[in-house]
Amino acid sequence: MTSGSPVTTAVSGGVAQVALNRPEKRNALDVATLSALGAALAQCAADVEVRVVQLTGAGNVFCAGADLTEMQAQAQASEEENLAHARNLAKVLIALDSFPKPTLARVNGDGYGGALGLIAACDIVVAVESAKFAFTEVRLGIIPAVVSPFVLGKIGESAALRYFLTAETMSAATLKQIGLAHETVPAEQLDATCGGIIEAILKGAPGAQAAAKALVRDAQQAPGQRGVAAIDMATRLAKLRVQAEAQEGFAAFFAKRKARWRLD
Repeated sequence: MTSGSPVTTAVSGGVAQVALNRPEKRNALDVATLSALGAALAQCAADVEVRVVQLTGAGNVFCAGADLTEMQAQAQASEEENLAHARNLAKVLIALDSFPKPTLARVNGDGYGGALGLIAACDIVVAVESAKFAFTEVRLGIIPAVVSPFVLGKIGESAALRYFLTAETMSAATLKQIGLAHETVPAEQLDATCGGIIEAILKGAPGAQAAAKALVRDAQQAPGQRGVAAIDMATRLAKLRVQAEAQEGFAAFFAKRKARWRLD
């Protein structure tokens, strides 16, 4: 486990627990935190022992969004400097969105601005019922630009128009309603719910899960292109079926035993 860092990582039983670790700053995203989070994701992606990444926040807040001290400094920076600063968040969201292994956001508290980008870029999201969320950017005279490609993919144009324009505070229930959360639970059930989802993930074949993530992204087509996409997906399936992982999966199923990748 790494500590004394704006991001901590602990790996056990195939699960990497990655935590934003600035509770005194409500886990705000400054340059150092984004850099550390990017490094943690790269390390987890390369670690064969890691099957799933769980992202959370230290303390009782998930993430307050951009660091206010840095945001104030950026008001006096040049356009080029602001671009370089904004790209720090973009790089992390891209890494999280394209991560080759399953990701689970354990949303243990409030999340604002950039935090909603982190949530949107994760595969599965479980949030505590008491948490509050908002796209606050327009109240500062800016827009949720960097997070928008990831958020729109989950909530669609209608919800984005409302909450990007109003900056209304959203409950965890609203987050689930618009598609940014899969489960909302009382705080005392958060770990058990996340644990159950992780248990289910660990029963799957890691190579197939990576392919499934790519499938979800690539299979989304305009209606006129769905036939072409279906042929492409059939080709992908055929290639996977002859690989060792699929052979083991079928053999285990018919032999009524656990597949070799199972950790339980």
